[in-house]
Amino acid sequence: MSVAAGNPEVQRAAASAWPNRFAWLLCGMTFPLLCVGQLITTTDAGMAVPDWPGTYGYNMFLYPAETWLFGPWDLFIEHGHRLLASVVGMVTIALVAVVWWCDRRWWMRTLAVAALLLVILQGVLGGMRVLANERLIAMAHGSTGPLFFALTCGLVVLTARQATTDRPSAGGRVDLPLARLATVTAVLAYLQLILGASLRHIDASVGPWSFATLVKFHLGMAGVVAAHALWLAWRSLRSTPALRRLGGLVGVAVVGQVTLGFATWLAKYGSPRWASDLLPATIQPITAAGWNQTNTVTGHSALGSLLLGLLTAAAVAAWRARQAAAGSHAAVVCVATPPTGVPAS
Repeated sequence: MSVAAGNPEVQRAAASAWPNRFAWLLCGMTFPLLCVGQLITTTDAGMAVPDWPGTYGYNMFLYPAETWLFGPWDLFIEHGHRLLASVVGMVTIALVAVVWWCDRRWWMRTLAVAALLLVILQGVLGGMRVLANERLIAMAHGSTGPLFFALTCGLVVLTARQATTDRPSAGGRVDLPLARLATVTAVLAYLQLILGASLRHIDASVGPWSFATLVKFHLGMAGVVAAHALWLAWRSLRSTPALRRLGGLVGVAVVGQVTLGFATWLAKYGSPRWASDLLPATIQPITAAGWNQTNTVTGHSALGSLLLGLLTAAAVAAWRARQAAAGSHAAVVCVATPPTGVPAS
C-alpha cells in the first residue's frame, strides 16, 4: 500500500502533467538564454544597447526588426538576449500559475515563486549592469543566471510524476552518502562557476599576479569538482535508473568541460612555460578574438552551467528517492504490523 493513496494533494499533483511540461519548457529555454549571455560576455557586446528597459528609446518589443536583424552583430546579440530573457520571464509566470493550480503542496508553490523572484532579480541585475556599466554587477548577473537554470532543472525532477508518489524507485537504492555527495558536488560546481565569472569579468587594472592567483584557484577547484563529479557518476551506477542516467550525463559533461577548459587555455595563452614559471607571462583576462576562440570560451562557460544543472537535478533526484523509499517503508511497516492484542496471521 502506498502512502500517496490517501493523500489528495499528492494525488492531484500526480494527476496533472502540466507542471512538468512547463518546467521542461522553462528549462529548455533558459539554457539557450545562458549560452547567448555567455556569448555576449565573450565578445564584449554587453553595452551594445546603452539604455534599459528600452532599446535606443524604443519599447523593447517595438524596436524595428530590420534594424535589429540587419544591424551590427553586437546589437543583434544583445537585443536578442533581452527578447529571449523576456520570454523566459513570461514562461516562469506561466509555470507559477500552473503549479498553483495543479499542485497544492506548499513547498512546490514556494519553489515556483522562488523561481519567479530569481528571474526578476536576474532581469534587474541585467538592467543595472547596462545603466551602471559596472563589472561587479556584470559578475553578479553572470552568476545568478546559472543559479536560476539549476533551479529549473530541480523543478523538472520535482514535477515529474514519479517524484510525486511515495513509491521507491525500482532497480537500485539511494543511500545517504550518495545524496550528500550529489549535494556537495552541486555546491562546489556553483562556487567554481562564480570563480569563472570572476575571471571573465575581472577589471583590467588588476595586476598580473592577482589574476594568476585567481586562475590557480580556478584550476584547483576544477580538479576538486571533476573528482567529485566523476565519483558521483561512479556511485550512481548502483543506484536508481534515473540517477544512473543523470550520473552518465554528469560524467560526459565533466570530460567535455575539462577538454574545453584545456582548449580555452591553449586558445588564449598558448602552451604554458611550466619550466620557467607557474603561469605564462602573457596571462590576461579572457576576451576571446576570432570565432575559434569565441566558440571555445563560450562553450566552456555554457557547459559549466549545464554541469551545474545536471548536478542539481541529481541531488534533487537522490533526496526525493530517499524520501520515497522512506515513505514506502513506513507504509509497509504500518500494514504488516498488527494492532496490539491482535495475533498476526
